[in-house]
Amino acid sequence: MADLSAFPITARWPAQQPDRIQLYSAPTPNGVKVSIALEELGLPYEAHYIDIGNDETWGPEFLSLNPNGKIPSIIDPKGPDGEPLALFESGAILLYLAEKTGKLLPSDPAKRYETIQWVFFQMAAIGPMFGQLGFFHKFAGREIADKRPLERYRVESRRLVGVLDGRLKDRKWIMGNDYTIADISMLGWVRNLIGFYEARELVGFDDFPAVGAWLERGLARPAVQAGLQIPQRP
Repeated sequence: MADLSAFPITARWPAQQPDRIQLYSAPTPNGVKVSIALEELGLPYEAHYIDIGNDETWGPEFLSLNPNGKIPSIIDPKGPDGEPLALFESGAILLYLAEKTGKLLPSDPAKRYETIQWVFFQMAAIGPMFGQLGFFHKFAGREIADKRPLERYRVESRRLVGVLDGRLKDRKWIMGNDYTIADISMLGWVRNLIGFYEARELVGFDDFPAVGAWLERGLARPAVQAGLQIPQRP
C-alpha cells in the first residue's frame, strides 16, 4: 500500500484508498476537466471535495500541494519511476494523465502539439474570459454601475466562441475524429457559459451551431456526465 504521509494534505483529507490517484477538487469548469479525464481513462481514483466557498484552498494543507490555492490538484501514488507525484494546474494534469495512459492525445508529434495548443487556448483565453464574464454578468460584478467591463468580456467571449466554432466546422471534435484532452478542457467551460453563467443570449451562442452540436456530443458521453458531478457537493 502506498504511503502518502509525506504530503500534508492527506492529514486534512485522508486517503482511504492510497493506491489510487487522489483528486482534490470541486465540480467547477476547471475541476471537472480532471474528473472527466479520469472517468474517460478508467483510472482508479479517490475524490476529495474541496469547499472553495469556505476558502479551504487557502488552508496550509491545500497550499502545501498547490501554492496557487486553486483546484484541482492530484497526487498519483504511482507516478514516474513508481514514485508519488503531486501536480496542480488542470492543463498540466490533463497532459500528464494522457501521457501516462497513452490515450486522449495523438501519438503523431504534429497532432500532439496541435492538441496541446488547443488546451493552452482554453487555459489562456476561454477560461479567464468566460470566468470574468460570469463575474460581471451573474455574480457580484453585476452590481457595478459601469458596464464597460461587462461589455469588454461579452465581446471577447463571443469572439472566442467564434474561434471555437470556426475550428469545429466540419469536425466532430477539436482534433477531427479524435476526442482528446482538448475537448475535455473546454466542455465544462462552454456548458457553464450558457448554463450557470446564464450568458447564452448575451453572447449570441446560437449564432455558433458547430459549437452547440459539439457541446451536445460531448455532454452525451457517459464519462462526461459522471465527471461533471465529481466530487459531489455535500
